[in-house]
Amino acid sequence: MIIDWFLNLNHVHQALLATLFTWFVTALGAGLVFFFKSINRVVLDGMLGFAAGVMIAASFWSLLAPAIEMAGESSLPEWIPATTGFLMGGAFLLAVDKILPHLHLGLKMEQAEGIKTSWQRSILLVLAITLHNIPEGLAVGVAFGALAADLPSASLAGAVALALGIGIQNFPEGAAVSIPLRREGWSRLKSFWYGQLSGIVEPIAGVIGAVAVIWMRPILPYALSFAAGAMIYVVVEEVIPESQMDKKTDIATIGAMLGFAVMMTLDVALG
Repeated sequence: MIIDWFLNLNHVHQALLATLFTWFVTALGAGLVFFFKSINRVVLDGMLGFAAGVMIAASFWSLLAPAIEMAGESSLPEWIPATTGFLMGGAFLLAVDKILPHLHLGLKMEQAEGIKTSWQRSILLVLAITLHNIPEGLAVGVAFGALAADLPSASLAGAVALALGIGIQNFPEGAAVSIPLRREGWSRLKSFWYGQLSGIVEPIAGVIGAVAVIWMRPILPYALSFAAGAMIYVVVEEVIPESQMDKKTDIATIGAMLGFAVMMTLDVALG
């Protein structure tokens, strides 16, 4: 019954529900702060590596591959929309990275990026994870919005697989925000609140992405590639370096391999 109800929704509403799910999983991860005050660095590295693997796999199987297939319908060479959108996505995140004040896990205050501000260290940590979630929400929204084009390469199962994959890797991201905040001296409730709040951009970005591609179908291959480029930028610029800060880099690498395998399996099996 619930599945039938979901199938009968329009694609924007589907995108909203899917990104609300990914936000909910972020909140579940943030909820670990009620049970733990600190997190083992090895565990954190493994979780960050897992998140990186999921994002890399999703970027190709759920975004770039469909974008290339859809571009084949136009008169342009298939690689042009994919390459253009991919680089634009990276450029967008580069601009946001330079403007939005944020601080990555394990770094000192003087290493904060973006516009200089007097904001607290804890707020800057939250904003760093929030930056991760923009392309993730956008990717899910674009995937559901693409269903309106009624193309073979855009399937509901594939969009659901992407939402599941993003949701799974959001669990450790939620914990990676709330638990360090608790270690900074915040209360459990306040740490949880800001941890889950880092995921609020996903439903916003998801709806924007779905509406954009439904209203402007010709941009669909570019939009899918844009989301992929934004995610790869985040992985290379932030997630992987954060996961490799400890000497035991094998744990992060194994996590990335497992994350890639999980997302690949979800997309191939369901999509």
